[in-house]
Order: sequence, then C-alpha cells, then structure tokens
Amino acid sequence: MSQQSSPSGKASVQSASDAAPSTHSAEVYWRLLSYIKPYWLSAVVGILGFAVFAASQPALAKVMEYLINAIETNDPAERYRIPLAIVLIYVVRGIGSFVGNYCMARVSLGIVHTLRVALFDSLTRLPSQYFESQGSGHLVSRITFNVNQVTVAATDALKVLIREGLTVIGLLGFLFYENWRLTMVFLVIAPLIAVLVVFVGKRLRSLASKIQVTMGNVTQVCGEMINGYKVMRNFGGEHYERERFSAASEMNTRQNMKLATTMAANTPTLQFIVAGALGMLVYLAMSFMDTSNAGAFVAYITAAGLIPKPLRQLSGIVGKVQKGVAAADTIFEQLDTEAELDQGTYRVERAEGKLCIRNVTFSYSGTEKKVLDGIDLDISPGETVALVGRSGSGKSTLISLIARMYPLQEGEILLDEHSISEYSLINLREQIALVDQDVTLFNDTVARNIAYGLLQTCSDESIRAAAEAAHAWEFIEALPEGMETILDEDGKSLSGGQRQRLAIARALLKDSPILILDEATSALDVESEQHIQAALDVVMKDRTTLVIAHRLSTIEQADKIVVMEDGRIVEQGTHKHLLEQGGAYAHLHALQFRDA
Repeated sequence: MSQQSSPSGKASVQSASDAAPSTHSAEVYWRLLSYIKPYWLSAVVGILGFAVFAASQPALAKVMEYLINAIETNDPAERYRIPLAIVLIYVVRGIGSFVGNYCMARVSLGIVHTLRVALFDSLTRLPSQYFESQGSGHLVSRITFNVNQVTVAATDALKVLIREGLTVIGLLGFLFYENWRLTMVFLVIAPLIAVLVVFVGKRLRSLASKIQVTMGNVTQVCGEMINGYKVMRNFGGEHYERERFSAASEMNTRQNMKLATTMAANTPTLQFIVAGALGMLVYLAMSFMDTSNAGAFVAYITAAGLIPKPLRQLSGIVGKVQKGVAAADTIFEQLDTEAELDQGTYRVERAEGKLCIRNVTFSYSGTEKKVLDGIDLDISPGETVALVGRSGSGKSTLISLIARMYPLQEGEILLDEHSISEYSLINLREQIALVDQDVTLFNDTVARNIAYGLLQTCSDESIRAAAEAAHAWEFIEALPEGMETILDEDGKSLSGGQRQRLAIARALLKDSPILILDEATSALDVESEQHIQAALDVVMKDRTTLVIAHRLSTIEQADKIVVMEDGRIVEQGTHKHLLEQGGAYAHLHALQFRDA
C-alpha cells in the first residue's frame, strides 16, 4: 500500500484501486507458513490428528460393505461387530479431530502473535519518512484488521486445508484400491476444478487487496475525526465528517459484497461440477462395475458420495486464504522495509554540546523544494540559540536533522567534532532532550510518563525533583493518587499547560547536554510561563540549548538569535544587535509588538 504524503506527513485517503499485489500469492503464503518452524512439533502432531480423522471416512465406507454383506448372509456375529466398529471409528475420529484442531490452533495463533509483535516492533525501528508516507489509520488497521485476516488464513483455512485435503486423499485412495479404472473417469473433472480455483483465487486476491485499503481508509477517517473533534465542532464539520466516513464505509462494503458474491457463486459452481461427475460415475458403476458384490458396490458409491463435502469446504477456504494472503502481503511489505539506518559506532558518556552545521541542504522525499538550503551555523557548548522565522522556514526540520530523524542529504553536522552519523543512534539521542509543542503522554502513571523509556530506572526522588523544577508538582499532588495517577489517552484530562510541564519535567529528568525547546511555553498562561521560564533559565545553564519560538519575548536573553527564511539563514546575532540592524528580525519584532 502506497500513499502520497506531503512534507508535513499528512497522508491522503487511498483509493481502493491503488492496491496491487506485489508478490505472488503462493510465495506470500509459503512465507507465512514458514513461521510454523518454531511450532513444528505441534504442527506434526496436528497433521497426524487430522490424518486419523481423514482415515475414518474411508473406514466408514468399508463398514458399509460389511453391513450390506452381513444383511445378505444374516450372520449373527456381525450384529455386534459392526455397531462396535462404527462406535470405535467415531471415537477415533473425535480424538483425531480434537488433537488436530488443538495443535493447529496453537500453531496458527502462535504465527499470528509472532507477526503482530514483529509488526509492532518494526514500527519502533522504521525511519520517520515511513510514518509520513503512511496514514496512521492504515498502520493501525494493519496491526488489527490485517492481522485478523492472517488469523483466518493461518487457522480456519489451514485446518480445513489439512483436514479436508487428507480426507479427499484418503477417499480417493480407497476408490483407487476398489476400482482404479472407474476412479480415473471420476478424476476427469480435476482440470475443471483446478481452472475454477485458479480463476476464483485471482479474483479473490484482487478484491481482498482492495478490502485492506478500504478498511484502512475507514480507520483513517474515524481516527482523524476522533483526534480532531474540537475542530469539527468549532467549524461545523459534522455533516462533512459523516459524509466522508459514509463514503469510506460504503466503498469497503462494496468491495466486501463483491468478495461475498464471488465466494457464494464459487461453491455451487464447484458442487455442480462434482455432482455431474458423481452422476456419471454412478451411471458407469451401475453399467460396467461388477454388482454381484453388493457390499463392495455400495462401499464404492458411498466413498465417492463422501468426496463432495470436503471438496466444497476446500473451495470455501480459497477466499479466506486469499484475504489472508493479501493481508500478509501488506504485513511483509512493512517488515521488509529497511529500518532506520544506524551504522554509527562512536559513543560518548556525555557530550560537551558543541554543534557545527556545515552547508546542510535538505528536501523531503517526493518534493524538489529545498526545505533547507546551505545552512551554516556554529553553536558553542552551553550557548543558547534561538531559531526564529515564519512557519515553513525550516526551523523544525533543522532540529530534526540534528537528532537524525532524517538522513542528511548534503552537508554535515558535527557534535564535538564528530559527525553525527558516526554516533550510534541511541547514544546520539541520549545527548538530546526535546520539549515539543505537541506533547505526547501515555496511558500510564504520571511518574512513568516523566520517567519514560531509558529513564525508568530513575529514583522517585529524582522524578519528584524534576516535577518540582518544572512547576508540575503543584498540580500533581492535587491528583487523586499523585504520581501514581493513571493518565487517560494522551493526558486529555490535563490542561495544555499541565501537559507541557510534564513534558518539561521529562526533559529535565533526562539531564542531557543538549536541550531543544520547540515552542515549549506555547500552551502556558502568563503566570505559568513565568514559572517555567524561571525553571528553564536554571536548567539551560551549562547546556547547549536550541529554542524554536514564535513569541519573541521569550528569547530576548538568548546568546544568539538565528533568523531563517525559505530554508536559509538571513540574520544572526543578539536581540539588541538585530534590532539595531533593522532587518528581518526587527521587522518580525515590530509586527508582534506594534500594539504595545
């Protein structure tokens, strides 16, 4: 599944016609089945169980021969043997069915669990560009809906394939044993069945691929509405969202109906072919088969009559397998995507914080416009540098490149005289603490939200100290369970200022030599901003600090102010110096403070 994305990372809803199978169905399914290896013992036992189940079918046909012969000979001993044989066959059949179903369920559910975990793990390693080229709804749908489709292919379909396949093989073996010439006539229908299965399989694969996309669209639209409900309410977008969701759901319904129609037509067509062959077989058997042994004749016809049911069930799994293959294709596509490049080996306990940016030029994938164009900048250890400029000037992109969220295309960025590409990713990012304007909080305790990730080993005392320094303790202690209070999704029960202060506490706890503040005080009221600014003034000492700010009043004390326009640095200097120059910064400052 491919999506077009803008540099901002907003993905558009896909058309169902965009989906095309990238790998042959058989290759994808074999790759899916390769995940059986860790569960090979359960798989072998399960196959043996189904083999026992399959053997019970021709055994029942053979019992019919003994029954007819016993009726003709009126042998009293057979009155006990045959009923006992029937009971024994069904007991063995039941045991085989239980063992097969249980073991194959363990195998298939193990495959699904492995794929689900692998899929989620891959998301933690994929580069930023991948997330920007894929809508969040499609990524979530892949882990939930697509994996469920794989469940169907790896559980129900696999069980039916083995159980009914062995049953058909067992019955055909019995027929060949009884009369191989007559059985060859019955097998004339095999090419017709094969053609039907191939045609239906291709059709179902195409439809299943489209269903994956349309289901992702449904999830995407739903997620966007839920996340942006305030905008919807404020701008009266209820009708628009209802229409958008209805259109996405209708497209998904249409694709599912096409799939259901194809599957519904497939089974009776196959039954008609098999019934015609069976009718021909009965006619030929009655015409040319030795009917002097009535028991053998009835047993043969009974075995032939048992074949249509497993064939019908086998034809029914074609749709399930193709849906699972289409889902597995998208899963393997993600798993095959190269992880974030990390070839660096250099490590440092704590960097000094000297940054040198040399002739950095950068464009987002799929665009020719240069977001950054020949950036040169030197930042000394412990220096506070503010990046200002209009939206789209490249400030956030430059920050992202320093943290290696994107690979450098041209130029070089040095940290303490070493290229950032030489550092291992984990070590490089250990040197950087980020406070973003879009605060991310997790459905966990307040303490674990502050001590997140590598900070989990921090003591309770250090977590509280960070919260106090960020002026977050005053509202944390008022929460029902204090630090142990569980936050709801993204901390929506907290105010914007409270969420921002938790993010600042998290950065303070990290205690990195480089601090990045991306509109860190944007969500705070004036009083809270004063408290936070005082805390930041303390924590910024002896740290290299990069500040992105639109409110110029917050960066007047910066050691250096860098003004960016259209991806270039047009001015840099102190607040006073830039005002005296009367250039771009002075113009921005005048616009913000003209009312005052």
